[in-house]
Amino acid sequence: MNTVLNYLKNKVLYLVLALLMSFIGSVYAQQEILVAANKTQSYLPLLKEKKIGLVVNATSVIFKDDTYIHLVDSLLAHRVNIKTIFSPEHGFRTDADAGEKIQDEIDSKTGLPIVSLYGKNRKPTSEQLEDLDLVVFDIQDVGVRFYTYIATLQLVMEACAENNIPLIVFDRPNPNGSYIDGPVLEKKHSSFLGLNEIPLVYGMTIGEYANMLKGEKWLRVDSDLDLRIIPLEGYTHQSSYHIPIKPSPNLPNDQSIGLYPSLGLFEGTNVNAGRGTPYQFSRFGASFLDNTYFDFSYTPHPNKGSKYPKEDGKLCYGRDLSTVEIPNKVSLKWLMEAYENSIDKNAFFITSGFTRHAGTELLQQQIEKGLTEDQIRMSWQKDINIFKSIRKKYLLYP
Repeated sequence: MNTVLNYLKNKVLYLVLALLMSFIGSVYAQQEILVAANKTQSYLPLLKEKKIGLVVNATSVIFKDDTYIHLVDSLLAHRVNIKTIFSPEHGFRTDADAGEKIQDEIDSKTGLPIVSLYGKNRKPTSEQLEDLDLVVFDIQDVGVRFYTYIATLQLVMEACAENNIPLIVFDRPNPNGSYIDGPVLEKKHSSFLGLNEIPLVYGMTIGEYANMLKGEKWLRVDSDLDLRIIPLEGYTHQSSYHIPIKPSPNLPNDQSIGLYPSLGLFEGTNVNAGRGTPYQFSRFGASFLDNTYFDFSYTPHPNKGSKYPKEDGKLCYGRDLSTVEIPNKVSLKWLMEAYENSIDKNAFFITSGFTRHAGTELLQQQIEKGLTEDQIRMSWQKDINIFKSIRKKYLLYP
């Protein structure tokens, strides 16, 4: 009897210890990811006595225990000579609407000039770069082709190459970096929502992607670029990563970031994807979806980050996805379900916008013809495999 009791006690103790170690291990793994901005001793010597331009937004921070300090403030404290801040879509404070034009301004806190790369020009001009010795790019990306920060990265790389200015990229984790999926962009549909022939989800950090842009000669310049990546520590492509600061106004949490590769395709339709609610990219709906099929409803209204949401003030029928498991792929399930249960299918797609988001005309045609998701996914595989063979040359992390 004692032998049995001792066995059971040891078994329970083992299970408790195993669970505790698993929990500690997961927390430790999260804490062990060190973003490049935190590695001050790796880059401060490179910035010394240089006139610096920074391409940054609200996510460009150095983490300190349970808080953080913005890269601009840190560099100024180290007496780095910052001459210009360049801001991408959504602005330096990352609070402007998607697509909202942003004006140049002076930062009220530091007095530094902020040059908008989502206003008069999206590529830095020679005049805007002429007083700089070096440019630093440090922005949190989410790993989706039509998320415009990688387009800004490419245009900054091209401008630096043309003006013979070195560029340093501070790497950050990709929260959607564990898989490669979706249609590959066709070159004829190149736009600011996708400049190169890559899948919708490309499975690379922004530093790895910068290396690929240079290595594959995708930069549209004749000049070479002096490029340096400050790498992450403790990161793999299977790492789970929580972004503590919204990368843009309508990606407020891990759920929306994880669903964005799938629900972002609704941006090329007349269906609302949660803009104008607190659940952006965690729900979808429209007044023209069948209310006898969908039992969830909501009404979008203008809010911070979405001044003019689709279906503003209209009762929308659709799905609440705020608690669904995030798929490890680009899921077409919800897009196809919405189309199939649309009362007016002719009003569903915004064809030019959907093509820019999908990167191809074919996806809309496949959905309209009634192909299954499996059939559509099979049509992606050849191009995805070609991309994978290119991608593996530029990976910095396992």
